[in-house]
Amino acid sequence: MTKKLYIKTYGCQMNQYDSGKIIDVLNSKEKIEISDNPEDADIVVLNTCSIREKAEDKVYSELGRLRKIKEKNSNLKIAVAGCVASQEGEKIIKRAPYVNLVFGPQDLHKTNELLEKSDSIPVVETTFDEIKKFDEMPQVSRSESSVFLTIMEGCSKFCTFCVVPYTRGEEVSRNLDSILKEVVDLIKNGATEITLLGQNVNAFTAVWEDRQLRIGDLIQIIAEFDEIKRIRFTTSHPNDVDKNLLDCYQSVPKLANQFHLPVQSGSDDILRRMKRDYTKQKYIEIISEIKKIRPDIPISSDFIVGFPGEKKSDFHETMELVEEVKFDNSYSFIYSQRPGTPAAGMKDNVSDAEKKQRLDELQELLNIYATERSEKLFGSIQSCLVTGKSKKNKDEYQARTECNRVVNFASNGIDLAGQLVNIRVNDVLANSLRGTIEH
Repeated sequence: MTKKLYIKTYGCQMNQYDSGKIIDVLNSKEKIEISDNPEDADIVVLNTCSIREKAEDKVYSELGRLRKIKEKNSNLKIAVAGCVASQEGEKIIKRAPYVNLVFGPQDLHKTNELLEKSDSIPVVETTFDEIKKFDEMPQVSRSESSVFLTIMEGCSKFCTFCVVPYTRGEEVSRNLDSILKEVVDLIKNGATEITLLGQNVNAFTAVWEDRQLRIGDLIQIIAEFDEIKRIRFTTSHPNDVDKNLLDCYQSVPKLANQFHLPVQSGSDDILRRMKRDYTKQKYIEIISEIKKIRPDIPISSDFIVGFPGEKKSDFHETMELVEEVKFDNSYSFIYSQRPGTPAAGMKDNVSDAEKKQRLDELQELLNIYATERSEKLFGSIQSCLVTGKSKKNKDEYQARTECNRVVNFASNGIDLAGQLVNIRVNDVLANSLRGTIEH
């Protein structure tokens, strides 16, 4: 019997990976068909993220809409997964008693079991048994060329603004055998590009034949698979960037020419208040080391604007850092208070209007440098991994450059999904590129 699943994923790439794993687990028991309409579904899963402000409100708002659907279909199973599930727990059932299941990121492998239990009473399961989760995951059931692969979870840095250590636990790395088994499964299902994931991905560590492995070692091992054409990783912490990782940019051609390294602020005072444990100068030195190996490598980052205590001079230091590094496509947000974090108790001295103005200024400058890099690609030939059909034109294909730009192109009827092809960039648009294949 086939069941229809509607799954809504909030937040980051880690959650996209987790949603895929929920599908794999459900498919291991019975055939699952993905629906894009909750009204047609037998099971609805909200895979939540608690990083941004009002995350809980968004989930409860969505549950309010689902309540009306369940009133018409009493057999509908509603599940809330992810970090908001870990954070809110029983509160979700109290506010929305029609929800069948609440389960955290570390309980994905139990999805079928928990759904069965929820037939009679609502179930809440939010444990931190990360290793067991990965050991008990079923084989990959989805066919994709560009895939995510979680190699570690959680974070032990305890930055004052961040809720991750409280919703996903401290840093735990998967063992090498488990990771490589999944790599083989992914390859069997058509994977040619792998993005290694972790809240602090470069804190990965594993023991193999009495040797301590770091992420650089893992990248080199995965690069040995002929079927894998390109490797990426995200998200890194500056304090865990080491020679082991940097050497890969010299010795592993399959490692994409791109580095995402969150800085959050250019002010040493704000970095100290955030408990980031590095200085602006230390961050610049890391970037300099990377550029000694790959001078043209694009650097992207994350920024928080309006953190408690941020003065205008602090913000100007962030702007100066952007001007110095000339960051590529980056993420920037207004600081949002997260419950249970140390920063939630700090005095917020910046008005909403000032935060918004600073964010606008920062994003305008970031966009200038990102646009400049896109324009430099005009007329060049880029090695691109074809990820599938274009979303807007089914007669065209979509690919990504090493620096993660989307390129749309005509394939002349040839199925190129999963292949590396050379594309000449003929047009630079606001959010993508257009090109033609170079034979």
